[in-house]
Amino acid sequence: MNEGKNMFYGALPVHFELAKKLRENPTEAENFLWIYLAQIKIKGIRFKRQHPVLYFIADFYCHKAKLIIEVDGGYHNTPEQYCYDENRDDELAGLGLKVIRFTNDQVVNDTENTLKQIENEIINRIKQ
Repeated sequence: MNEGKNMFYGALPVHFELAKKLRENPTEAENFLWIYLAQIKIKGIRFKRQHPVLYFIADFYCHKAKLIIEVDGGYHNTPEQYCYDENRDDELAGLGLKVIRFTNDQVVNDTENTLKQIENEIINRIKQ
């Protein structure tokens, strides 16, 4: 199997166009986290930002660890968005992907703990 194709899980061209637009307009917290994720040097780990997966766009995706990192703004606290996120995460889990979520506040104001949690998740996922 071609790993390049598999890392998108059937995403369509429209998803790649949307991802490109999102990469051009990151949130402050996404920009902040990207600076750190782009520098992670654990066992060949590489993150991609605004990466199409199936019919979703992951904020950050690491194919080797099958890990998605989402950085959530306040609207993720609404009941409708929370339900959508839960269903989305379940669907991605069905593909063997793990989704971890952080709030904008965690990323910007608790960076050390956020990065430690990401690092621990990477290590755990690679061991599997």
